[in-house]
Amino acid sequence: MNRPTLLLTALFASAALLSGCASNLSGSSYSRADARAVQNVRMGTIESLRPVQIEGTKTPIGTLAGAAVGGIAGNSIGGGRGKAITTILGGVAGGAAGSAVEEGITRTQGVEIVVREDDGGTRAYVQAVDSQQFRVGDRVRIMSVNGASRVTL
Repeated sequence: MNRPTLLLTALFASAALLSGCASNLSGSSYSRADARAVQNVRMGTIESLRPVQIEGTKTPIGTLAGAAVGGIAGNSIGGGRGKAITTILGGVAGGAAGSAVEEGITRTQGVEIVVREDDGGTRAYVQAVDSQQFRVGDRVRIMSVNGASRVTL
């Protein structure tokens, strides 16, 4: 396999790996641990909505994948001692770029939902945007399980 093909293959493999890191933070998504757990349900009315951005994940996977791709790219440049230096510099630059790419790929559009709950309290919830279309004044359920809450219609 020639170097450009190897580099392209590593790049696509890294992108596929990173896209698998994205978690679903919507109100319609449950983890396996939540699936059969008893949930606390409260009712309330939406007072305000605001679009927000939920930052992406920052795991070693993006850094390591980027470092591998950068190291391969750096290794294809120069010769002798210069080759070793470009391999190291490529790995370092690739690691930084891979981390930034991972955060960008896994970043999500969210919504901040402020709810006046029936107990009189006002609380804000942030979750990823999904198919539910919330409006100010909607009656909603707040479902809480295992320390996580979600707002549903």
